[in-house]
Amino acid sequence: MSESVIMARQDMDAVRAVIAERLQTLVSEGREGGAYAVSLAIDWYQDTTGHILPRERQRQLMQQLVPLAEASPVDTDRQRPEAKPRANYQPDFTKRVMRLGTQVAPEVMDLLDLRTLAELPSEAQRIAIRDAVLSVSQTQRIDLNGMESAELVDYVVDDMLGLGPLERLLEDDSISEIMVNGPNQIYVERQGQLELADISFRDNDHVLTIATRIVSAVGRRVDETTPLVDARLEDGSRINVTIPPLAVDGPTMTIRKFPKDDLQLADLIQRQSLTKEMAEFLQIATQLRLNLLVSGGTGSGKTTLLNAISREIPTNERIVTLEDAAELRLQQPHVVRLETRAANIEGKGEVPMRRLFRNALRMRPDRIIIGEVRGEEAFDLLQAMNTGHDGSMSTLHANNPREALTRMENLIAMSGIVLPSSFVRQQLRDAIHLIVQISRMRDGVRRITSISEVVGGEDDVISLQELFRFVPEAGLQGGPLKGQFVPTGMLPSFIDRAAEQGLDVKLRQVVRV
Repeated sequence: MSESVIMARQDMDAVRAVIAERLQTLVSEGREGGAYAVSLAIDWYQDTTGHILPRERQRQLMQQLVPLAEASPVDTDRQRPEAKPRANYQPDFTKRVMRLGTQVAPEVMDLLDLRTLAELPSEAQRIAIRDAVLSVSQTQRIDLNGMESAELVDYVVDDMLGLGPLERLLEDDSISEIMVNGPNQIYVERQGQLELADISFRDNDHVLTIATRIVSAVGRRVDETTPLVDARLEDGSRINVTIPPLAVDGPTMTIRKFPKDDLQLADLIQRQSLTKEMAEFLQIATQLRLNLLVSGGTGSGKTTLLNAISREIPTNERIVTLEDAAELRLQQPHVVRLETRAANIEGKGEVPMRRLFRNALRMRPDRIIIGEVRGEEAFDLLQAMNTGHDGSMSTLHANNPREALTRMENLIAMSGIVLPSSFVRQQLRDAIHLIVQISRMRDGVRRITSISEVVGGEDDVISLQELFRFVPEAGLQGGPLKGQFVPTGMLPSFIDRAAEQGLDVKLRQVVRV
């Protein structure tokens, strides 16, 4: 055991001893026992020492000291307020805490002056709410052990100051997405798999209250006049809120959490998304300034992959990123991040992607990266790729590389400029070098299923040459998906371009030619 760990434990033991001594004094003076007395002892310690204990440490102390307080004699002659009958709570711990929270919250609200509470520092707010929760719990004669006390306080604090039941889902790093279909149907995604969360809201009004609190914090509003809202939270997470009349069964929320760690290609190798050779190939493609599209379905990991590939861009280049909701986190020193803006309630102030793109062209970018191309800006991206902005990248929704090209063609048609299909396809052949297809497979793992090169073609046909593919093993049902990433043995057409930079030997090695 390290010296720092030993010292931390000794410090914790010393703090616990001081608070336990104060607890005994409070009980001997005839104060209430149980969790309320422990909370008073913790408050005394913090006020006396000026040392604010972390939330997790307070929870540990509650668990450890409540049994001591409950075992100590208390003045039973003291007049207790008339108690409400005890409820027959469900045995499940989480549901019990949630039901208790619903029960005590109204009285807690009555005890507190919300205007005064709002003016307090965050830690003081928490202490005031905690004292009110424990006081109401004793008034109602709710028997709580240390764990339940701490959890109940957290529940009410989250409900009054935070994001209610969502607070802990947002704190859970193993969760990548949260889907609220209604008050009693909250799904989460862990490691690519959906599961029903063991939490709930009180009712549809509770869902709407939390949704309003979330979007208000980022300067947006959701109501009958604006029943659909897309927003980016302060931590970069994306949220979609839809309320009636658009959401027929009640308010819904979908939150795609922003990963705390910036994943690199090496991390994706560990996650079985690609092989070392495929990662080296993408590194070479980035160094050669090839134009690249990442294609895939919803939730397939397109943005994560694009972010990982973008990290391979040399640090001496000026990069401009354009997104509807800023998610890319490039680590290079010379990056300008731009984000579209929706119209305000009067219908003014909108800055769409196409306008943002045209502005980016005036910023002297070496590369332009669009988080996702989904509209008429596809034509501008194609023009930029063909006019000196090599190495540009984007993502789009498509199920395979061939479909990605077709979708680009359809998006270009949305630009309003009437162009012959033969001309558009020629532009696509000249502009796009690689299409990287990624999919979320049935075992929840996001894998690159194909890396294909655009190699030209004749007449109106665009030819693709697949360089890598994922081949799943046939006949397997259930359990982890097995398969192999296979190089096709085809020589990339840009081998001469690689030779100019001394990368042709390495390129031949990774594609196994």
